[in-house]
Amino acid sequence: MSTGTPQASRDSPGGEDDLTLVEAVRDGLAAEMLRDDSVMVLGEDVGDNGGVFRATDGLLDTFGEERVVDTPLAESGIVGSAIGLATHGMRPVAEIQFMGFVYPAFDQLVSHAARLRARSQGQYTCPMVVRAPYGGGIDAPEHHSESTEAFFVHQPGLKVAVPSTPYDAKGLLAAAIRDPDPVVFLEPKKIYRAFRQPVPADPYTVDLGEAAVRRQGSDVSVFTYGAMTKPTMVAASELDGDIDVEVVDLRTLSPLDRETIAESAKKTGRTAVVHEGPKTAGMGAEVVATVQEEALVYQEAPVERITGFDVPFPLHAVEDYYLPAAVRIEDRIRRAYEF
Repeated sequence: MSTGTPQASRDSPGGEDDLTLVEAVRDGLAAEMLRDDSVMVLGEDVGDNGGVFRATDGLLDTFGEERVVDTPLAESGIVGSAIGLATHGMRPVAEIQFMGFVYPAFDQLVSHAARLRARSQGQYTCPMVVRAPYGGGIDAPEHHSESTEAFFVHQPGLKVAVPSTPYDAKGLLAAAIRDPDPVVFLEPKKIYRAFRQPVPADPYTVDLGEAAVRRQGSDVSVFTYGAMTKPTMVAASELDGDIDVEVVDLRTLSPLDRETIAESAKKTGRTAVVHEGPKTAGMGAEVVATVQEEALVYQEAPVERITGFDVPFPLHAVEDYYLPAAVRIEDRIRRAYEF
């Protein structure tokens, strides 16, 4: 259902609106398209239908079909076209309907977009964004609930951002669009419409590579991102009075804010990491390595990893068991504290 004109084109400067995360994405796209004529969006159903989650709703009416382009159902072609546009003066934002659909475009991302700066010895950059809803929690069928962000974090030349709040969604997206290099922008669809938050109407950025301490604490540091931030905060609140938990939202997975991770780990001496992707070689492993390298002598317990399992994302009947819930997070935080 259409929600009308994009927020950024109708608000008076300086104001704020209570937006959901998906509304903040739309607002961020509209704000950057108003600010810079080279910004455009392309993807399956992004125009007339406004995107599968309505993240681009209203943009076609505002900016026209030359800047809001409905594409064929061909992810490799979408990302490949975005690379060509980026090398010829545009700043394309390509939408992939679900993260599990991005694999046909994997070659374009890792063989071309990520390597362009190095291949050309700095003569060319690839200022493009690939947006994709990711993660579970909406009882979707196969390939619709992937959390394989570690694939892209492993590739030099790609940046990876994951917002957990509406404010960060708009600001991180703006920073990604303005960045000279390709950014994979993963949107946690489980919390697309879970809550609202005041978001400035004017354009602003949230710097890539900077984590946010969502909750100060002194006993255990918990590192997380995306949709897992909310159950981690719930677990921290449930433990309040017994264990003083610090919650750090990584926000950008590549580049990773190792300084904030190290500072928090040194302060508390006990750490845990929460993500919904598979455990083996996931983001949690990189956080563990960072803690070992930067804060080993401060540690009082092994780092706990609270993650999804090393299996394909399950069908919705057991989806809730797969996703780290607040009770599982709480139990593992307590285990780190009591070690």
